[in-house]
Amino acid sequence: MHSAPDFRSFVALGDSFTEGMSDAMPDGTYRGWADLLAQRLAARRAGFRYANLAVRGKLMRQIAEEQAAPGAAMGADLVTLVGGLNDVLRPRCDLDEICGLLEESVARLAPSCRQLVLMRSPGRRGAVLERYRTRMETLFAFIDDLAERHGALVVDLFASRALGDPRLWADDRLHLTAEGHRRVAEAVWQRLGFEPGFDWDQPLPLTAPGSWAVRRGADVRFAREHLLPWIGRRLSGRSSGDGLAPKRPDLAPLPVEDYP
Repeated sequence: MHSAPDFRSFVALGDSFTEGMSDAMPDGTYRGWADLLAQRLAARRAGFRYANLAVRGKLMRQIAEEQAAPGAAMGADLVTLVGGLNDVLRPRCDLDEICGLLEESVARLAPSCRQLVLMRSPGRRGAVLERYRTRMETLFAFIDDLAERHGALVVDLFASRALGDPRLWADDRLHLTAEGHRRVAEAVWQRLGFEPGFDWDQPLPLTAPGSWAVRRGADVRFAREHLLPWIGRRLSGRSSGDGLAPKRPDLAPLPVEDYP
């Protein structure tokens, strides 16, 4: 672990994972790991500035074309880029194209900041993960190579014991809970070289599994409330992020009330 740097600014790029779904706030907005990390960094540095360009549903091409250039132009000390999973989880994807777009984005962002951070995204244990494991591992191997060539750090969430636990995933089975986001923020914090606040990969306590009826009821609700709408968007060519703007499009100071 290297000595902790003094970051004056932070820009986060990506999709729903970085936007903060499903870490919902009382007003209906989302917080998430990037906001939590920014709050901790702001508490260390007067005048700290933060932008979050991530928008739910974005594919890697959209991240590369809509976020990479504005993010690089901000000249932030710290930049995080997480993308490609929305592509990988589709029935068909061109991994070579996704990796090429990632490389273009990294080549643009790395020279513009003091530290670029990439991630091996977490995966919820279950049938979906196993179905797409080969694609994900191919993508993550490429991310490791990119990081080595461009001096970026990689936060390995895919290997996490805790983050694969379904209890840290929301009812939609695609996004982390508030506790999951808290752990990701801590993982990035430690990877940057800061003093650990807690063991982010500590497994959750063992609990007895729910009854068959409870599990089947959860499966039915998931299909009705999340899976069928997701399939409908895919068939119609729509995205959950259509028409949405980034929640923090400008590199600006965090309000004092947002500090932890």
